[in-house]
Amino acid sequence: MSETVSFGYTEVSPDEKTARVGEVFRSVASRYDLMNDAMSGGLHRLWKDRFVRLVKPRAGETILDVAGGTGDIAFRLAKSGAKVIVSDINPAMLEVGKERAAKKRIDGLDWSVQNAETLSFDAKSFDAYTIAFGIRNVTHRAQALAEAHRVLKRGGRFFCLEFSTTLWPGFKEAYDVYSHKLVPKLGKLLAGDEESYRYLIESIRRFPTMDAFKAEIAAAGFVQTRVEPMLGGLVAIHSGWKI
Repeated sequence: MSETVSFGYTEVSPDEKTARVGEVFRSVASRYDLMNDAMSGGLHRLWKDRFVRLVKPRAGETILDVAGGTGDIAFRLAKSGAKVIVSDINPAMLEVGKERAAKKRIDGLDWSVQNAETLSFDAKSFDAYTIAFGIRNVTHRAQALAEAHRVLKRGGRFFCLEFSTTLWPGFKEAYDVYSHKLVPKLGKLLAGDEESYRYLIESIRRFPTMDAFKAEIAAAGFVQTRVEPMLGGLVAIHSGWKI
């Protein structure tokens, strides 16, 4: 039987998922940050601030920000003086990031079209690897995690910010109604694309629990793996070290 992977609630071939995810982000690229604000009530900015504080970027380090298209994480990392390479599989997302960087007059970022599962960088190239709200969209998570481990130096750190499943009673049910019923409508209103945002919500529901994803990170070779839940686990920061 041929391999299938999840695209939201649908099972598709790996190649089809890669193509469909690419189309989703081409469709929403120009309105991606506006929709992030609308969907989270602006909270995504606080989550990203916390994420970068935990990464603790330092001047002289080289950091790879994966699935970082529009630059939100990279801009925060760059304030430390670290050299940041922003990578994304989708050129349209990178173009949005470059335009935003120019408007903000943020220099010193490198932009690179990369597939998280087959990075072109040499082994042991980076002091830190970051990925925010991107790991759930890769076709083969295990391959992406293995690549993260490969390109990190010994002592390098892995940080992932991703949606998960909140454990707060009551809030979980309310969020389920909001995300499934209202977010696609917001997508239609603000970005003219209801189906792409329906997929994004479904992809969150199909993502592993915090403990299960923590185990996947450990299986890739990382040690001292940790998870910090926010809003009861609606969003979580996972981390690990390469030794």
